[in-house]
Amino acid sequence: MNRCSWAWGDELYQRYHDAEWGVPLRDDRMLFEFLLLEGAQAGLSWITILKKRENYRRAFDSFDPERIAAYDEKKIEALLKDPGIVRNRLKVNAAVINARRYLEVQEEYGSFSDFFWRFVDGKPRQNAWQNPGEVPSSTKESDAMSRELKRRGFKFVGTTICYALMQATGMVNDHPVDCFRHEEIRRLGVEF
Repeated sequence: MNRCSWAWGDELYQRYHDAEWGVPLRDDRMLFEFLLLEGAQAGLSWITILKKRENYRRAFDSFDPERIAAYDEKKIEALLKDPGIVRNRLKVNAAVINARRYLEVQEEYGSFSDFFWRFVDGKPRQNAWQNPGEVPSSTKESDAMSRELKRRGFKFVGTTICYALMQATGMVNDHPVDCFRHEEIRRLGVEF
């Protein structure tokens, strides 16, 4: 069975690749989870974050944006002592700021999903990469998303992070054509 080259060598990576990566998401809470996790990943490997994902769910109240938006300095200090997450003050503060901005976007658009998916006109982009070297680290769409999120006050939302977010949440199908998930994800995008 062919998989994306990055998905070999760790069972957790394989499960994530085989079940989640690239599946189009419209669920606001899951989109928020990925927004925070992609920000936490900045400068680190994704496997580091995957291994800490359950700890993040516990520490960040199952990614409940209303609860996170209300975190005070005492809660932030407690998070910075939690070895189960990335204990970086800028990233923890960014999670709180992003929760607040997320709620504002949700209020304005009715859902975060409606705001988020407009960067690809509401439909997943279907790429047909022949090899991993063809996959970009950013696109004009991720540039636009990054600019808009930054304009709204979000943190840790550079274009590379935004593109990784787009890949993870199925806004783009970046499984190479020889990966067994490429066609499955393509079909999900058609039904989306």
